[in-house]
Amino acid sequence: MQTTDRGLLALIRHEGVVPGPYLDVKDVWTFGIGHTAAAGPPDPARMPRGMPADTQAGIREAFRLFRADLAAYEAEVLRAVKVSLQPHEFDALVSFHYNTGGIAKAALTRHLNAGNRGAAAAAFMGWLKPAAIRSRREAERDLFGKGIYPTGTIPVWSVDSNGRVDFSRPIRRLSEAEALSLLRPASPPVPPPLPISVPNQSSGTRPWWQRLMEFFTGKARS
Repeated sequence: MQTTDRGLLALIRHEGVVPGPYLDVKDVWTFGIGHTAAAGPPDPARMPRGMPADTQAGIREAFRLFRADLAAYEAEVLRAVKVSLQPHEFDALVSFHYNTGGIAKAALTRHLNAGNRGAAAAAFMGWLKPAAIRSRREAERDLFGKGIYPTGTIPVWSVDSNGRVDFSRPIRRLSEAEALSLLRPASPPVPPPLPISVPNQSSGTRPWWQRLMEFFTGKARS
C-alpha cells in the first residue's frame, strides 16, 4: 500500500518546502520536506548553510529526498497497523508518523488495531507538542475519519545562514501539478534500437571461410 497523490500533496503542504538546511521547532537540523539525519544521509547539519545558488535545484533535491524517505515511513505504518485500511486512512497515518515517528507506540494505533476507528481518530489529538501543530493534527484526524483532504498551493520558504526560516512570506508557491511532476520526474527517453545490418552476400563481402568451402565443393560463384 502506498500514499495516494492527494495524500502526498497533503503531507507536503503540512511540511512546506525549504530548499536549504534549517532548524525546526525542536532545533533539529532539517532539510527540504522534513528530512532529518534520522531518516538517513545526507545530514542537514553538514549541508552548506543558507539558500542554494540554484533554488530550483534545491527544490528538486528536497523532493528527491522526500521520495526516498517516504518509503520507510509507509513500511513502518504497515508493520504497526494490523487491520485493513482505506486509502485516506493510510494517508493520514503516514502523515502523522512522518511528523511524529510515533506510529508504533501511539494510542491511536492501539485503538485502530482493536477495531475502534472513532477512538483512533480522536487519539490524533493526543499529540499536540508543540502547540502550533494543532491545525495539522486536526487535518490528519479529519482525513482519517472523514476523508477530507486539504487543498491549495504548496509554499516554498527561504532560510538564512543561521538556519532560521522566514515565514513572513513564501518565495514561491507550487501548484499541485508542479508538485506531482517533482514527485514523479519523467523517465529519460529510451533510445531507439540500432538497425540490424544485413551483410552483402556478394563474393567480395562473404566470409573467407565460406568462399573457401564453395571453391572446394565446386559451388563457387562467379
